[in-house]
Amino acid sequence: MRSFERFPNLVTMFFARAAEKGDAPFLWAKEEDGWQSQSWAEVARKVASLAAALKAQGLTEGDRVVLVSENRPEFCIADLAIMTAGCVTVPTYTTNTERDHTHILENSGARAAIVSTAKLAQVLLPAIVRSSTCEFLIGMEALPATGVRTLAFAELAGDRDADVAAATDSVADIRREDLACLIYTSGTGGAPRGVRQHHGAILCNVEGCVDIIAEDFGWGEEVFLSFLPLSHAYEHSGGQFLPIALGGQIYYAESLEKLAANIEEVGPTIMVVVPRLFELIRGRLIKAIEKQGGIGKKLFDKAIELGSRDRLRLADYPYKLAIDLLLKPKVAKRFGGRSKALVSGGAPLNPEIGQFFSALGLTLLQGYGQTEAGPVISCNRPKAGIRSDTVGPPMKGVEVRIAEDGEILVRGELVMHGYWRNEAESERVLRDGWLYTGDVGFLDEAGRLKITDRKKDLIINDKGDNIAPQKVEGMLTLQPEIAQAMVSGDKRPYVVGLVVPDQEWLAGWAEEKGLEPVLAKLSGNADLHRALMAAVDRVNAELSVIEKVRRIVIADEPFSIANEQMTPSMKNRRHAIRAVYGDRIDGLYKG
Repeated sequence: MRSFERFPNLVTMFFARAAEKGDAPFLWAKEEDGWQSQSWAEVARKVASLAAALKAQGLTEGDRVVLVSENRPEFCIADLAIMTAGCVTVPTYTTNTERDHTHILENSGARAAIVSTAKLAQVLLPAIVRSSTCEFLIGMEALPATGVRTLAFAELAGDRDADVAAATDSVADIRREDLACLIYTSGTGGAPRGVRQHHGAILCNVEGCVDIIAEDFGWGEEVFLSFLPLSHAYEHSGGQFLPIALGGQIYYAESLEKLAANIEEVGPTIMVVVPRLFELIRGRLIKAIEKQGGIGKKLFDKAIELGSRDRLRLADYPYKLAIDLLLKPKVAKRFGGRSKALVSGGAPLNPEIGQFFSALGLTLLQGYGQTEAGPVISCNRPKAGIRSDTVGPPMKGVEVRIAEDGEILVRGELVMHGYWRNEAESERVLRDGWLYTGDVGFLDEAGRLKITDRKKDLIINDKGDNIAPQKVEGMLTLQPEIAQAMVSGDKRPYVVGLVVPDQEWLAGWAEEKGLEPVLAKLSGNADLHRALMAAVDRVNAELSVIEKVRRIVIADEPFSIANEQMTPSMKNRRHAIRAVYGDRIDGLYKG
């Protein structure tokens, strides 16, 4: 088994891999004539060239540079170049508003910004104009003429004679404890806070992930498909620096609409995804197989049935053989045919989703983490025994302790050095070397961590009973009629819910009724309400008395990143949803 080196910083790791891999393909993007790659050596030259250009513009050690870009090769190049120049990357979401950009520019004190497109620049530029520190903007594509000093990315990164050896030498003094990036947490409430991730925090994460891959799967030629926003710590560490550590290849997905096709084309060996996408993939698989019917449908139903059992009976083995020979290869092909593991993180995964994919022959590993911890804290691994209702044992180099009130505490190099310019919040969550996660859980008999809920999200009803909203919401969204849900009931006599109907189901239902399938026009429809309440009641049959959802209201539109009702990792932003629907939710307790 290949051993993994201990690197002093992230960019030394990159240059070491680039020297090893040379002209082998590294970064892939879809162009008009198909997938095109850039080699390790080519990317190293661009990183060295851009880093030298940033220094030539007057940037010095520790200066912050904001990076606004969708997932593409230039993001990786820019990120590595900023760090190579001794500066600090501040990756921000492409969905940020002008107000968000203003807050991050001012709070970080960024001296420069890099943006990918003119469209994204339109939102960023007004914030730069108001900024008291940002001196210039670099555009990956052509930018509109403004009063802001702008430079062209292609020119700055285009020196083919860039001295890679000199760049490699220049980063040797960067230490693991030095600041690598400021990642602003979108959070489910409040203004974003800048998490100070040092080089060692991300390297600790990478080393832990490499340990799982090497020990449980075998380290080979790894291929990643990057889809989640690279401005999110989960993709930044797991979808960018982990592939670099492994000497792997990164393909950048085109869009959510083309994700399924991209998976088949690319054939990723490891894919980092959030639970919401697994729910969507599950729904599409079910619909495709139901439409096909026949033996495929029977085998599919049998696979799910057998997958839920702890032990197979003798009569089950002929079915298992048919499932293994006829069904599983077709499912594997949909995932590119060489998947080692699908890794779920960023939000809780309903155990039924894990059982579903496992039954179809796919290895789905649920992990757990926070931006404040690099972000990966634990992950399921085959050698420890995969339990889909847990998030696995803590990673290598990570200590986990459970406080008296059930809060999960974490210690290790992966823990952040605090929030940027926010001493009060830093002191609140960092105490005696431990990160107070705000999550509640316990370690099972095998040392696997099980999350029961967010400490601050727990519903405490008027009788003092604790209710985990994410469990109930996860069960609701497994119903074919319901795409999204948020439940409430804090200091109330019972739980109520806000639900978003599944779009395809709603279209079919509306066609049967002779109605226009526009959610905003149907949210008050009594027949639709009864149909959705029937789905809720199916879930209620499996819930305790205190968890049952007694009444519901229908949302006017889906929760999304665009309307700020979801975080980029696809978690409900409860405060934003309540700001829109609070009166209607409270109205469910009247009468």
